[in-house]
Amino acid sequence: MQNCVKSSLNYIEQNLKTDITADDLAEQANYSTGHFCRIFAVSMGSTVTSYILKRRLDHAIAEISQGKKAIGVVLEYGFDTYAGFYKAFVKMYGCSPKKYLKIYKNSEVIAMCSEKDVQGVLVNWDIPQGLKIEDVSTRHWQTGEIDWPTWQIGDDYYLKTNERSKMIKNIRIAKAINKEGLVSEFLPVPTKDGGDYLDGERIFMLTKKVGEPLNTHPLSDEEIAAMRGNDDRAKYAYKLGQAIAGIHRALKTVQDDVKPWEANFYQNGMNAMPKVKEYVSKYNLKIGDSFFDDYAKTFGELYEKMPKQLIHGNPTVESVVYENGEIVGIKGFEIFNMSQIRLFDLTWCAGEINTGPDIESYLKMLTDILKGYDSINPLTAEEKEAVYYVLCTNAMNSFAYLGEGLDVSSRNGRALVLLAQNKGMFFNLV
Repeated sequence: MQNCVKSSLNYIEQNLKTDITADDLAEQANYSTGHFCRIFAVSMGSTVTSYILKRRLDHAIAEISQGKKAIGVVLEYGFDTYAGFYKAFVKMYGCSPKKYLKIYKNSEVIAMCSEKDVQGVLVNWDIPQGLKIEDVSTRHWQTGEIDWPTWQIGDDYYLKTNERSKMIKNIRIAKAINKEGLVSEFLPVPTKDGGDYLDGERIFMLTKKVGEPLNTHPLSDEEIAAMRGNDDRAKYAYKLGQAIAGIHRALKTVQDDVKPWEANFYQNGMNAMPKVKEYVSKYNLKIGDSFFDDYAKTFGELYEKMPKQLIHGNPTVESVVYENGEIVGIKGFEIFNMSQIRLFDLTWCAGEINTGPDIESYLKMLTDILKGYDSINPLTAEEKEAVYYVLCTNAMNSFAYLGEGLDVSSRNGRALVLLAQNKGMFFNLV
């Protein structure tokens, strides 16, 4: 965890009864608000707003449990009414304050370290007993600490546990995705009494295996590459675009509850521009000032008109899920909890999935993804025009920030030159 985040956490804890904004915290950390919010979200798995709300709820319920008058406590922590506190609490924790206090007071914390502990929890589901149990907990990519305690149960199930607010959030997302006809790794298997999870101080949830990520699918690498390289590639990319469209429609229905942090993609490009210009001059790249002037003016105007919403944030070859040769979903929603332009996921996915050796191969993949998306979740005129500038932003960010001399950085430098010199190739893709 970065020091600026640690300092912010200390400040938040000491000032929960006062007004705290992301702008204030970013200023204290000497970062732009957007950059600070991203650092915070990656470090904490939560937006600044959501984290502050959770800590206020935690402190308020703790004081209420000590016998203090509820209305006085919730007003001190910034809630206008007890009804407002109650509504926020239920959204965050999935139960009333009264039920939560009962659970907290009477339950025992289960430190699940052994197979016996897991077996004791599994009796609450109608599944075969005695299945093989394997600890497959995931770790935070930055801190290395376990962020999702998870056990594989036999070949078909996973048992997951975490603190209440995380579990409730992911169950909401999973159900929304399921309504779109797509699979989700967090869709709960009902308990014997019909509940979504085993309730207690911590929530325990059983889920079913949801297919294989593309990179572990039984098809060989050669077969997958061949599929992408022949006439079936258009069908593959088109369905991938449709899957992202379904994910986006689902995420939009829950974004008010999830409270994503708001990223400014255009500003990211503008922030990278000085470093890009420095490298352009240093390496004598054939990119004129007119490229940067056009980007600043045209994309700035388009960006203001483009819809923003909660997006996936990292659709990669590892997150695309296959079942019986079909794309059935995209995994992973925990790290990048951000509101962003929809084209971010589409252009990022095309770059991550494409295996072609040239720009024509990438453009074909991107075009088919865009068309698939547009068939389910229509793109606006501004979005269609902005595809080129989104690609420019991706290339500038990578070129500026991935490190001078790295192969990926030089590759993005070449990509930026290609974008600057062949602007016409990137319009009318859909």
